[in-house]
Order: sequence, then C-alpha cells, then structure tokens
Amino acid sequence: MIPLRTSVPVDRPTPAVWTLLVVNLLLFLIPATLGPRAYLHFIYEFALVPARYAYPDVARAAGLDPNNFLPLLTNAFLHAGWLHLGVNMWTLWLFGRPLEARLGPVRFAIGYLVFGIAASAGHFAFNLTSTVPALGASGAIAGVLGAFSIAFPRERVLMLFPIGLIPLVWSFPATVYAGIWFIIQMLSGAGNLMQPEYGREIAWWAHIGGFLCGLWLAGLLGARPPAPPSRRRIRSPLPESGRRR
Repeated sequence: MIPLRTSVPVDRPTPAVWTLLVVNLLLFLIPATLGPRAYLHFIYEFALVPARYAYPDVARAAGLDPNNFLPLLTNAFLHAGWLHLGVNMWTLWLFGRPLEARLGPVRFAIGYLVFGIAASAGHFAFNLTSTVPALGASGAIAGVLGAFSIAFPRERVLMLFPIGLIPLVWSFPATVYAGIWFIIQMLSGAGNLMQPEYGREIAWWAHIGGFLCGLWLAGLLGARPPAPPSRRRIRSPLPESGRRR
C-alpha cells in the first residue's frame, strides 16, 4: 500500500523537512562520487553494523572503532539507491510537513533525530551478530508516522493498492493506516526472527523501534491535538415550570 496524500492542510513553512530532504539527497549523491573501495569504506564507517558494538575486538580487527556511536544516527541519512531514497523522502514529505506544522521546526527536528536513534537501537537489539550495514531513513520516518497518528488521529490517508491491472484507491483514518502498517512490520519482524532469510534486506525492527518511539514521544513533543472545550450548562433565568422541552 502506497500513501498518496493526507487530508491535513499545511499552511505554514516547514524548514526542518526541507532541510532533511536536502541533507539526505546530498549524502546520497556525494558518496556516489567515490571509487568502489572508498565508497565501501564510507558505508561501513557511517552505516550501522550491529556486530561493531556486540563484538568490539572483531570490529577493531576490521578497522572499525566500537566506541564510535555516530553511526547510530548517521545511518538514517544514507540510502542504497534512488528507489530507496525516493520512497523514504516522499513519505517524509507526506507525513513530516503536517507534523512539523503542528510542532514547529525545532521540536520536529529533535523528535526526528530521536526517532532515528530509537530505530537504530531496535535494529541493533535484534541483529547483534549482523555484519551487514543497515542504512536508510525509514526507521526515523516510522517515528514520524507514529507521532502523526497521535497528532491527527481522525485525518484521512489516501492509499493506493497496486493490485493487478486495476489499482485500488482508498482512504483510511490515520490511526487505522498506522495500525495496519505496524501490524505488517511486527509480522514481518517476527518472520525474520524465525526465518532469517525472510525479508533480510529490510530492517523491520528499526521500523518498529522508530514507530514505538514516535507514539511515546508525540505527547512530550506536544503533538497531541488540543482537547475540545468543555461544555458548560447555562442556567435559564426562567423558573423550572416555565421551561419548554
């Protein structure tokens, strides 16, 4: 299922989202100018390799510093190809701009960085022995989706379902869309644990970690919608016998 748009109007600038889009694009293009050996070194240095921290002696022997925790964040700004980059940036644009309009650029940026770190922690916790570099913004964007579902629970998300030759378009409340998405991630993550070959190219637990962090942090960031004003009964100046039903 592919999200196409949301029903949330964005009526103010969103500089944090624009900055993230530019930074992600630059950090995709610049390493591409490196030679194959330098590019591979760059990826192993700045992407998340869980075994780097789980087995520090092995990491040192491979030339990686296990005391350098910067990859827990920098991996969220790297991508493996144009499709990977495009899908992530579209999702960030779609859900990030309304959320930034609600939070403001500073709180949104702080939340995004925390979501990215939480996603890295989730991937690390379930892939301790992995020597495969994990990279991509999808974990941080999963946090944006989680916070979005808290901030705009009743707003609609228009979805495209590419089924056969006749794609279906349908809209769901944000909470329903986020719930379906999360169930898919949980089932896929569990399948990957039971059968490591299943979906091994996708960091399912990074998505789960980022999403749960988004749900938790949304309230602290101020993303919850304002409570409706309480209704107070106005006393009638007429006596009880003079009131009409």
